[in-house]
Amino acid sequence: MPYSQFTLPKVIQDFNLTLIEGGSFLSLGERTVTPSPYLAEFLNRNLQLAVALNTEKARSELIICPVLLAVKEALQNRISLFSGEEFNVDAEAGLTGVCDFILSLSPEQLFVKAPVAVVVEAKKEDLKGGLGQCVAEMVAAWKFNQQAKNPVDIIYGTVTTGTLWRFLRLQDNTITIDLTEYPLPPVESILNRLIYMVGL
Repeated sequence: MPYSQFTLPKVIQDFNLTLIEGGSFLSLGERTVTPSPYLAEFLNRNLQLAVALNTEKARSELIICPVLLAVKEALQNRISLFSGEEFNVDAEAGLTGVCDFILSLSPEQLFVKAPVAVVVEAKKEDLKGGLGQCVAEMVAAWKFNQQAKNPVDIIYGTVTTGTLWRFLRLQDNTITIDLTEYPLPPVESILNRLIYMVGL
């Protein structure tokens, strides 16, 4: 069963997760990154086009991917970014399929290497409908890291339309969902949250 078949109730039940619906768990502190002039200009030129086209592909290419590339650049390419990557981790558990975007704590770019830190699920409009799929991908990332004997304590995820972002955290079999929908623009808020999630 592909990730896209998971609803939030199903993934919680299948993997015996505890769900916490709460406020922000991202303590950004004083570290902030200013977006490059290139990113600011690119979004200024293309944001309205992405919204007008209103497809997941347009939003992914014209908003989400440029922001994730800015995260990679801000971290001096110490992480890898994957787009539309097959991420088949546990077929028996249904943890198979394609992830929209993956951030890994490795500079290796030819294949996904543990530890995977963040998964990003792009949705045309329905953030709530993407939560189950995102959680399933986060569970897969946790299992992937365990299998590679390179575990990390926390896996982060985000479901986004490009202009709205909702953040999730998986830790100790507990999934926490920040119920706030963070808008873009401003890009600084989203960029700094994503950088925090990578944790470098």
